[in-house]
Amino acid sequence: MLGLVILSVIAGLIGSIFGLGGGIIIVPVLTILYDMDAKAAAAVSLVAIIAISSTTASSLVKNRVANVRVGLRLEIGAAAGAIAGAVIALYMQSWLIAICFAAVLIYSAVYMILRPERIIANDPSDKENDYVYHDTRTGDDIGYSVRNLRTGTVGFVAAGITSALSGVGGGTIKIPIMNVHMHMPVKAATATSSFVIGITALSGAAVYLLNGVLDEHIQTAAAVVIGAIAGSLIGLRILPKINASSMRRYFSILLLFLASVMILNAGGFL
Repeated sequence: MLGLVILSVIAGLIGSIFGLGGGIIIVPVLTILYDMDAKAAAAVSLVAIIAISSTTASSLVKNRVANVRVGLRLEIGAAAGAIAGAVIALYMQSWLIAICFAAVLIYSAVYMILRPERIIANDPSDKENDYVYHDTRTGDDIGYSVRNLRTGTVGFVAAGITSALSGVGGGTIKIPIMNVHMHMPVKAATATSSFVIGITALSGAAVYLLNGVLDEHIQTAAAVVIGAIAGSLIGLRILPKINASSMRRYFSILLLFLASVMILNAGGFL
């Protein structure tokens, strides 16, 4: 349990910095090191993501980094998708869930590597879609416009399904959608993802809880939550000092590494 708490601190740290919720660390740790069934690992991870998001959200909103308005509109699709994804996961084999998890990581990494960050400056004639976020590293207020909100919401449905299936917060899909497709700056997209992933995770975790998936893993979930909250608090202190362009590069490398680990595990090599 102590080892799990320590590993969860790392997960919470990475999750809060990259807006992922920590599921990309927690799920591989539980399935590979603790030999837990993929469904149970996904359920425990979702509980931890709720805690991480609840810890980081208030600070991100207070510091005017997260886009609350856009995030909540997109989350309508993500929450619906998470409920559907959790129901589907109840009838899937564990190895198939692991493969789905790896596929999502690879897709997100390649998408962010090949597609450069795009930011559209404020348009004075379009007040409804114009926003400003505060860059805590430079102290500047940066204006940007959000585009493709409707298609972004459809993408968030897929993110919700993926979240519940794999046990991640959906940030691996949400951040590329907001950054590349909707033209939000990567820091604003990351903060917005951190703000809303708790809602997505809650939707999926509720289905797992009602179907008894978490019944035998309450102590494990408690240990993961304690570590994840501690890690997310540390991450909040580090986040303002990180360069945005570096975040994309580190984010992509991390995703590819974890995808490789999950594929090896699904194939019985780990």
